[in-house]
Amino acid sequence: MIQTLKLAAAAAAILLATASGAAQAAEAVSADDTARFLAGMMPSADSPLIPLTKDPLWQHHARFFDAAFAQLEQRQISKIRTWADANLAASKSTVFYMFSGPDFLYADAFYSKATTYVLSALEPPGSIPDLTKMPLGGVEAALANVEHSLGSILSFSFFITKKMKVDLLAGHLNGTLPILYVFLARSGKTIKNVSTVALDDKGTAYFANENSGANATRGVRIVFAGSDGVEKTLYYFSTDLSDSSARVTGFLKFCATLAPGDSLIKSASYLLHSGNFSVVRNFILAHSETIIQDDSGIPLGYYSPRNWQFFPFGRYAGPIAEFPNKYQESYAELFRRARPIDFGIGYRWRSHESNLLLSVRLPDDGSVAADATSSNDISPAPPSRPKRARKPPPAPAPVAGRSSQGLFWFFR
Repeated sequence: MIQTLKLAAAAAAILLATASGAAQAAEAVSADDTARFLAGMMPSADSPLIPLTKDPLWQHHARFFDAAFAQLEQRQISKIRTWADANLAASKSTVFYMFSGPDFLYADAFYSKATTYVLSALEPPGSIPDLTKMPLGGVEAALANVEHSLGSILSFSFFITKKMKVDLLAGHLNGTLPILYVFLARSGKTIKNVSTVALDDKGTAYFANENSGANATRGVRIVFAGSDGVEKTLYYFSTDLSDSSARVTGFLKFCATLAPGDSLIKSASYLLHSGNFSVVRNFILAHSETIIQDDSGIPLGYYSPRNWQFFPFGRYAGPIAEFPNKYQESYAELFRRARPIDFGIGYRWRSHESNLLLSVRLPDDGSVAADATSSNDISPAPPSRPKRARKPPPAPAPVAGRSSQGLFWFFR
């Protein structure tokens, strides 16, 4: 009888230990493992997500992303890094990327030496549940949604805002956080910590469950490290950048605490051409040492020639047909002396049609900022004889559906 009781007690101890181990395993699904899983990359060997990688659908997802990101790396990202190394001899520790959506990928490619990235757009940050606790079929649906959401940026370098709003509200994975996870993992980053963040109207940041008051600007903070082990911080905030909102929220006040920085503006729907976005436009001009943009960014007329030097790259072919009346003759004239680029960017995503403008703030005495750009690789060309720019014909609108590469194409 005693022997039986001992055996029963031993069995109970084993069951308790097993249950405790399972509970600990469930809690051990790290943000980094989740990011790698969503990105189609193997999580750590002891991750509770390992059994899910045996699913043929996940394996198909992994092969799909392996091929798509390899193509993107070869076609654009590696070339952008090479361009940045040649043309940005010095950069600030902070990058501001307004109207970005969850596009960490290009912020990192252009400004890989930064230690703080601030992204912002209307889309909510959302959340990511424990993938091991999702219902049957939920993981497969989530992976399909991630693929669907990334279709346009993998093919053409930008998100489709209206389509993204639908994609990022659907299913168990929602908001920008899943996409940020994928881009971090596929950029070779290791996620160390993820926490919610909220800003009050004075720009003070509150983390986790701290009370930020009513009408706070909501976001997420991700601490990560690259292959060199240096810890960096990525902020993403869901915020309306139009004047009526930008004047009263704390978002730009928070950004000012991180200034001066560098700015990236890409595929920004020409919002900065509007009088309704003057506050954020003035912030970028006042708090940036360099600005990298396509023609959807800040019009040339808002730059003071006494404060900025321009280095144009690529070809200005005018706006695509979906954005009429945004043609800039001054931009066309500037790009008559542009240097070539070997990658596509923005709405004109083909490399022979893409334009990229690097604007460098001049020192107070108006001299060339030699420490901000590589003088060996970039120098302004002599001015050409003035010639009235001819407006090119509108670009044909792409057709909705699947491209020849199997990636989805959507349009705004």
